[in-house]
Amino acid sequence: MKNHLVGPGTFTVLFDEADGADLSLPDAFQRIYGGDWRPLQPEGRPYVFVNFAISHDGRISFSEPGHMRAGDVTERNPPDRWLMALLRARADAVMVGDATLRVSPDHLWTPERIYPPDAASFAGLRRAEGRRPVPFHVFLSLEGDLAPEAEVFGHSEVHIIVATTERGSEAARRVRHSGRLDVLDLGRDRADLARLMRILKEGYGVQTLLCEGGARVYGSLLQAGQVDEEFLTICPLIIGNREVGPARPALVEGAAFLPGAAPRVRPISLRRAGDYLFLRARCEAVQQI
Repeated sequence: MKNHLVGPGTFTVLFDEADGADLSLPDAFQRIYGGDWRPLQPEGRPYVFVNFAISHDGRISFSEPGHMRAGDVTERNPPDRWLMALLRARADAVMVGDATLRVSPDHLWTPERIYPPDAASFAGLRRAEGRRPVPFHVFLSLEGDLAPEAEVFGHSEVHIIVATTERGSEAARRVRHSGRLDVLDLGRDRADLARLMRILKEGYGVQTLLCEGGARVYGSLLQAGQVDEEFLTICPLIIGNREVGPARPALVEGAAFLPGAAPRVRPISLRRAGDYLFLRARCEAVQQI
């Protein structure tokens, strides 16, 4: 890469058994990350990878006013933010649920927004890999409740795709966006995520899709068998949960799997930076229950 990477320091590799068939990371990125990351190439849909941060006890949010975001769990750890930016840089599309949009109305799901020091290098990586300057923003919303005041709707360079239902499509179409906004009606009461993935690949050319939340979106993707890999930051905080009041969500919510039908993950790499662990795992599909 021509641009000089700043980075957060280097990751310590504890083990790495990863493989893949797609583009290799440039050397400058590998020196920071401690190795390569080659995306998979599933047939008929994009490579779908998720990125979450959990507390030591498996929670993804404090669920306290003013402290709803993952940054409170990670304490805005620089290696985590750099890795998040790298994942976004290799995503043709980034998908989040409407709840994530509501708690982050001032956010854009781009590499430079999360790690500005290496904005030029991440932009160069996108160009080198033939990606759009800005990833598609895919919002999953069953009711079409899209927080119309969110900053993203004022950015004409962001092509927004709303994945919704028959009952949510009308509300979604009322949202004003300064750029292009497409509404996909994917079912009467729930969005058909397998169909969404086919549409994204065939209609929009999406080869890689990153999901950043929330827990219910992840659960729905797992139920639909649409997750290839998981990037999980394990943070050193213990958050706990309350008996009364808003629950503090775990990594997966809204989906309950039966014995013998639960998804499995296979750890393929583990890295460390300070007190934080960075796990990459491969997911095995499971049928809906």
